[in-house]
Amino acid sequence: MSTKRRVGQTILYIVLILIAIYTLFPVAFLIINAFKPQAEIVGSPLAFPKTWNFSYIANAADQIHFFKALGITLLVTVISVALLVIVSSLAAWVMVRNKNKFSSVLLLMFTAAMLIPFQAVMYPLLNLFEGIYLKNLTGLILMYGGFGLSLSVFLYHGFIKSVPASIEEAAVIDGANIFQLFFRVVFPLLKSTTATVIILNAMWIWNDYLLPFLVIGNGEVRTLTLELYFAKMTSGQYGNPWELIFPAVFVSIIPIIVVFLFLQKYIVKGVSDGAIKA
Repeated sequence: MSTKRRVGQTILYIVLILIAIYTLFPVAFLIINAFKPQAEIVGSPLAFPKTWNFSYIANAADQIHFFKALGITLLVTVISVALLVIVSSLAAWVMVRNKNKFSSVLLLMFTAAMLIPFQAVMYPLLNLFEGIYLKNLTGLILMYGGFGLSLSVFLYHGFIKSVPASIEEAAVIDGANIFQLFFRVVFPLLKSTTATVIILNAMWIWNDYLLPFLVIGNGEVRTLTLELYFAKMTSGQYGNPWELIFPAVFVSIIPIIVVFLFLQKYIVKGVSDGAIKA
């Protein structure tokens, strides 16, 4: 049995190593080519750069107006995720603690909304927001808050069901009002699920291109993905400017990778707690 177990573990490790290589290869390919000139990228894309030239990184940051776009993207991401966390956690808590037909139907509606693709409601939604003068940065934040609500409510709902109601009853007896009850008693218990909601939505909003392009377009206010697109369109009239594209993408993904590395230990636990208990 021990020999079979060792063989099984060896096969498992080999499979996991191959999956890791397959997953990390695009990141390694990006980093390697972010420090190369155009000719070297085209001639030997898989080779390490002959010299690690950081001028390409600096040039790309300047071309995409990195710090301005970073501030705008950070503003949109932080406000949208904060809105999602507060609204979805409160909604899930109310639905769990008020067990009736309405809350059950409401949960089913949130769950079903996850199956509706954005493209199905894209043009009606844009026309609506344009009619109420919200086809701007504020409207973009509200759209993100709406589209991310279904999954966030689903995850919170599953975990809150495991929180004993007796804890809340004791807080009420001690004189806590409804806001103190939620934000001081219930919400701190949702740390792992909150981290998962933050990671999933922040990565989606940070990397999204279609919604910002449709809502704010080619204006003075652009997110990082829009800056990448328009920089490529401006510089790539006669081909792909790889010495701009690779370093620009590299500097754009660094902030969200840092956030993911700090919160990654919560994501699996949060997803399992929210989904399995649902």
